Amino acid sequence: MRKLLLATAVGLIALAGQAFANITVTDVKGRTVTVPKVPERIVLGFYYEDYLAIGGPGAMDKVVALAQSTWKDWRPKQFAAYEKVFPALASIPDVGNTEDNTFSVEKVIAAKPDLLILGAWNYDALGEGVKQIEAAGIPIVTLDYNAQTVEKHVVSTLALGKLLGTEDRAEKLADNYKHAFEDIEARIAKAGPTEKKVYVELAQKGPSEVGNSYGDTMWGALIDKLGGHNIAKGQIGNWGPLSPEYVLAQKPDLIFLGGSEWLNRPEAVAVGFGANPAVARERMAAYLTRPGWSDLPAAENGGVHAIYHGGARTLSDYVYAQYIAKQIYPDAFKDVDPAQNIRDYYEKWLPVKADGVFVLPYRTDPQ
Repeated sequence: MRKLLLATAVGLIALAGQAFANITVTDVKGRTVTVPKVPERIVLGFYYEDYLAIGGPGAMDKVVALAQSTWKDWRPKQFAAYEKVFPALASIPDVGNTEDNTFSVEKVIAAKPDLLILGAWNYDALGEGVKQIEAAGIPIVTLDYNAQTVEKHVVSTLALGKLLGTEDRAEKLADNYKHAFEDIEARIAKAGPTEKKVYVELAQKGPSEVGNSYGDTMWGALIDKLGGHNIAKGQIGNWGPLSPEYVLAQKPDLIFLGGSEWLNRPEAVAVGFGANPAVARERMAAYLTRPGWSDLPAAENGGVHAIYHGGARTLSDYVYAQYIAKQIYPDAFKDVDPAQNIRDYYEKWLPVKADGVFVLPYRTDPQ
């Protein structure tokens, strides 16, 4: 009996030691991040859906503050879908965001989190604010899905999963992402090189104002990976507008209009949660009235598409890669259904359904 009691005591001590052991990861910026235990109080700065996918059930219960406007204002209908599942979402304290310099270090510290999650771009924008937060004893982990590389997606996912104590989910999500791109790359390799030119524009402000295109990150990096010829490459860095004359001179074979559900953007290409295909096509049609656009190869050959801008820089962006690749190499991807795949991803990993329009050709007869 004594031996049994002793063995039990030793086992309990070992378990207790494991429960309170430090958790250490290397994040996407190569920083060593250590937390004393699985965090129970989290401030979420960006990558909201990815946090929920990796964290799983109960993840939102841990969020004590968040950068609200880059979710609620940029993706209002997506935010509303999650608010139905998490009614307290809108009342979670807002720490501001680095995009418009409203991010408040003081509010982060006041929330007393065990962990602050930031995008790498948030971290860079904070500058000296990082030191203030770390001086308050708050660990910061950086994620980077903006770079649109498999490596950074995987590193970000595994690091966050380890910190949240959801390594199994994180590994499955990382494997899902890797395998999706392995399949995409195998199909492209079999199809062979392409000469197709691709133009992406953020279709936020309507056709009268040229929106951003993407050079080295986000959609631009994705097009490079897919073997398409991104006409913005070498013209801009991460993002910025291209001149209308340059776009016409390049004669793109494919045009992707990045749309969303932005607030107060009545001329934006409206895709995403709750989107109506008829409205989206009506907004796309306005872009095709720009001088010279109706004569572009993309317009003449059914190569104009809407694509959900909220889908870039996420763990589900492989679906948008599939859609773009399907337009570049139609025969190689004829058995791939990106629209269904996005629904399946949400069904498996997230607490809301992908109800809406996330990819859409302007013409219903692109062939």
